[in-house]
Amino acid sequence: MSDDPKTLVSTGWLADHIRDPDLRILDASYYLPDMGRDARAEYDAGHIPGARFFDIDDISDHRSDLPHMAPPPEKFMSRLRKLGVGDGHQVVVYDGAGLFSAARVWWLFRLMGKTEVAVLDGGMPKWRAEGREIEDLPPVIRDRHMTVQRQAALVRDVTQVARAAKLGDHVIVDARSPERFRGAAPEPRAGLRAGHIPGSVNLHYATLLNADGTMKDADALRAAFDAAGVDLGRPVITSCGSGVTAAILNLALARLGKSDHALYDGSWAEWGMYGDLEVATG
Repeated sequence: MSDDPKTLVSTGWLADHIRDPDLRILDASYYLPDMGRDARAEYDAGHIPGARFFDIDDISDHRSDLPHMAPPPEKFMSRLRKLGVGDGHQVVVYDGAGLFSAARVWWLFRLMGKTEVAVLDGGMPKWRAEGREIEDLPPVIRDRHMTVQRQAALVRDVTQVARAAKLGDHVIVDARSPERFRGAAPEPRAGLRAGHIPGSVNLHYATLLNADGTMKDADALRAAFDAAGVDLGRPVITSCGSGVTAAILNLALARLGKSDHALYDGSWAEWGMYGDLEVATG
C-alpha cells in the first residue's frame, strides 16, 4: 500500500522527510507489564533522530480510574506544546514493537481534530533492521501553538456501546486474542471477568499485520475483516483490553477508506469490571 501522511508511512518515506522543518516524530512505545520492557528507558538509549517521547499513561485522563483514557483536550494541547508539536506539523508516530501502541496515539490525534498524522509502518524494529540512523540525544524543543477540536464521533463510552450491543446497529469488533475473547484465557488485569461484549465479533489485531510488524495490504485487510464477520457497510465500534490495540483496527479501517468507525475507550478494562453488564463467552 502506498504512503499516506494521514494514516501510514514507510521507513523510506520517513528517511526522505526526516529533515523537513515541519515534521515531528513521536516515540509512542508502550508495553504491558508481562512484556518486560521499559519504553522510556529504551527511548533514552536510542530513538529515531529528533523523536520526542509520548507517554501514553501520562497524556491521559487521570480523573478516571481506567487505564490511559483519552485526555481532556486542554491537557492534550498543553502536553503536546511542551513536546514542541503544534499546528501545521506533520506528525509521524512509531513504537518499539513494530505496530502496537503507535496506532493509539494516531487515533488520539484524530480525536483531537488533528489529521496530519501517520503511523510508521513497522516502527522501530524495521527502522533498526534497515540500519537507519539512531540517536540518544534529547531533541531541541521549541514551543508551538496548538489548537484542537475534539471529534466526538470517533469515541464511544460504555452507555453508547451497551446501546449498540442491544440494538445491533453497529458491528462491535474486539481486537483481543481469540482465547481472551472466548473467555478461555484469564485477563491480564486483576478483577475483570472473562469473555466479550454480547454480539461482538473477534478480529485479533495481529491478524492485520505481517511477520515484520508492517500492516497488510488492502486486499488482505478486507479479507481479514470479512473472515471475522465484519460487514464494512455498517458502522464499526472497536474494542480491546484497554483501548490501545483497538486503534490498530481503526487504522486499518481508515486505510480501507472507511470513515464511520469509533473506538470504545474504556474497552474490556471497563466492561469486564461491571457486574451489571452482560458478558458472553465461547
